[in-house]
Amino acid sequence: MRDLPFTLDQLRILKAIIKEGSFKKAADSLYVSQPAISLQIQNLEKQLNIPIFERSSKKATLTEAGNLLLRYGGRILALCEETCRALEDIQNLQGGSLIIGASQTTGTYLMPRLIGLFRQRYPQVNVQLQVHSTRLISWSVANGQVDLAIIGGEVPNELKDILQITSYAEDELALILPISHTFSKVAHIQKEDLYRLRFIALDTQSTIRKVIDKILNQHGIDSSRFTIEMELNSIEAIKNAVQSGLGAAFVSVSAIAKELELGIIHWAKIKNVTIKRMLSIIIHPNRYKSKAADTFSREILTLFVRPNNNKILID
Repeated sequence: MRDLPFTLDQLRILKAIIKEGSFKKAADSLYVSQPAISLQIQNLEKQLNIPIFERSSKKATLTEAGNLLLRYGGRILALCEETCRALEDIQNLQGGSLIIGASQTTGTYLMPRLIGLFRQRYPQVNVQLQVHSTRLISWSVANGQVDLAIIGGEVPNELKDILQITSYAEDELALILPISHTFSKVAHIQKEDLYRLRFIALDTQSTIRKVIDKILNQHGIDSSRFTIEMELNSIEAIKNAVQSGLGAAFVSVSAIAKELELGIIHWAKIKNVTIKRMLSIIIHPNRYKSKAADTFSREILTLFVRPNNNKILID
């Protein structure tokens, strides 16, 4: 077998340079000196006998060969991490790690409770939570950077044949209003009443916004007719704006448990309409599934779904 023209350390350094955007920032992130980083890259280029960085650019810009090495190097490093987790599993949850992914709403409001319960049972396991868009989290699972994830959006088409997608639970979407709003005094409002409200929404490029609009349209509610008072970039900001009387909004029920308990916002029910989306669990079926990930799935995920109706528990 031929000698490899690179080391794992060199691949880590290459990945850090591109992630951080410069040799200096990469050196800081790896707790080494910048000259040491530069020397490693020089040695790597000598070993490969090909340049991997564009010398004419002030930024850390890769050549075609550099991009190729980064792509394969990322897969090599991910497999090394997977190997380490598999070896740690031999200790039977007396150590090791669990990396969980989630889309924005699920990661903010549901996952911390699940992880907290898991940590109470298995305090020796190091748990990491990555919260990104459904698209980014799906790719992280596909690349082996995340053990499993719970998402509320659509898996990218190019990954649907690669990932195992399992329906997890229904997440109801609630129409929330200020306590002082006229509609908070009635049992139900009509669909037509929605067009009289002023809405606070996430920006139009948000995955959650697109999911909500799609589901509303499936229920005969034309979200393009809504009067959008303002667009904000987080669910927390939207809840605070509603609480302050600035408008109405559609949010996940899992995001408003505290506010409902305190009675500071009103959940307005729409007559003959219940708006839900399906949350899914995604894994890579051909990658190693750690004992920690298997235990989290069997012992924890099932506790936050109501028996018989497959809805998320919010209390």
